Amino acid sequence: MPTAIAVTSADLVLPPTDGRTPHATVLPPPDTQPLDASVAGARHLLDHHGHVIVVCPTSAPPAVARRVLAVRALLESDRIALVRTDLPPLAAAVLVRQLRQLAGCDFSPGVLASAARLLTHYLYAGAVLGSVSRLDRVPVGLGSHLTGLLPGAHFAVLAGPTPQMVRIGSHETPLTGPEFPTQLLLARGRLQTEWPATTLVPGWRIQGPVQETALPAASPGWWGTGKLVEFVAHLPDLPVLYQLVASVRRETCHWCGLELIGDRCAFCAAPLPAPPAPGIGAGAGPGHERSPAASAPVPRQAGAAPRGSRAAAVPPGGRTAAVPPGASPPALGPGTSALP
Repeated sequence: MPTAIAVTSADLVLPPTDGRTPHATVLPPPDTQPLDASVAGARHLLDHHGHVIVVCPTSAPPAVARRVLAVRALLESDRIALVRTDLPPLAAAVLVRQLRQLAGCDFSPGVLASAARLLTHYLYAGAVLGSVSRLDRVPVGLGSHLTGLLPGAHFAVLAGPTPQMVRIGSHETPLTGPEFPTQLLLARGRLQTEWPATTLVPGWRIQGPVQETALPAASPGWWGTGKLVEFVAHLPDLPVLYQLVASVRRETCHWCGLELIGDRCAFCAAPLPAPPAPGIGAGAGPGHERSPAASAPVPRQAGAAPRGSRAAAVPPGGRTAAVPPGASPPALGPGTSALP
């Protein structure tokens, strides 16, 4: 059986891309289910799947993550990974669907859980907002806050991979989009606009028709307004996702022994030991964490350096990111993290 993917909200479960995409288990909120029932449900998942990856947004109430950690502690299990993500709600749902797609492949639980951090950097998540006066999750200047009070002002905001905001108008600066083909998913709130379809689709080389889904219940709170259209450009094809994850160098967790990509195990949260300093035979102790830039996994093209070698990051579509001589490949960033 594939590794189980569990989520803390039904809004994180999008329709599958095909009939082979595994389902996700929705964990009931703590205030609707007693602790012993949560423990029994987790034990059932472990018995049938071996390992469980729970995706929980950082915007969820603190009690949600505490319940998952309490269940893990009561079961005394190191086979439950709590993966936190600060992606916007629609992008978080796309990330969950990508993990579901990959769960049906031959990746080990540790690689699958730590892949969430890598996949975050290939999600271009944003929204068109009718106001930014209450937006506090994306950096917004004072001028934009004041402009947001004007009637009729609309803003295009990109939360990640790199935050950006522009006021929609005749001389707007284009949002920085992906350099590889993607599909666009929309979720409409109370704002009436076709800007994503008329501007992003041609500007970002979106492939195929624009897909639409219901607006997640958490989106108005995350973006600070219900007058919005949320969007995310993403990689929809499983072969591309598989190559992206499979091309990254794998490590072995020194604590629990699981395979992983990146610099930290998603199941036990142990960091990788620091590499030996030049000219020194022994490395730092196991508790010393490598910096993300020094230990970030980097994808590669087919036919590039084999697994185990360091290579520059290669986005899907075959464009190699320039890495100056002597510089480290780009870090994976803070979009997704793991908790013990």
